[in-house]
Amino acid sequence: MARAAFPKGSLAMVVRDELGEVFGDAEFAGAFGVRGAPAESPGRLALVTALQYAEGLTDRQAAGMVARAIDWKYALGLELTDPGFDHTVLSKFRARVVAHRARAMGDRARKQRTDSTHVISAIRDLNRLELAGESVRACVEALAVAAPGWLVQIIDVPDWNQRYAARVDS
Repeated sequence: MARAAFPKGSLAMVVRDELGEVFGDAEFAGAFGVRGAPAESPGRLALVTALQYAEGLTDRQAAGMVARAIDWKYALGLELTDPGFDHTVLSKFRARVVAHRARAMGDRARKQRTDSTHVISAIRDLNRLELAGESVRACVEALAVAAPGWLVQIIDVPDWNQRYAARVDS
């Protein structure tokens, strides 16, 4: 159905076709345990975050795309009848990934015998834009490992450096 709706494809479909499952849930095992009620797949939420950033969407718009866009359902490996999720899941996902990263940085800092409180304090101050930027940075790092050839083609686009060279927090 996705091919019929998008004969030339779409960004989401190209991601799925070229890279397969970009983010596996195992990559997020440290931040998302296996106990408790089943939740949204962290790997899928990471891909939604990347697509959201690529298409310049808000959390509400991205969650809407998951619920109704055939190409996004294709990229995420969802059934057409999948209802999607509430948009607040995305901000909670990003917050949890950042908190896990902060704990990991704090542990590494303690092992190096440096004070980690300034690191944790800086992460606590991240705003939503910085969280989205950090999510995209993590996605690009994963893409660099999973599909370096594809990523080099994307980075060679002339406006890439103008758009993405500056750090999100600057």
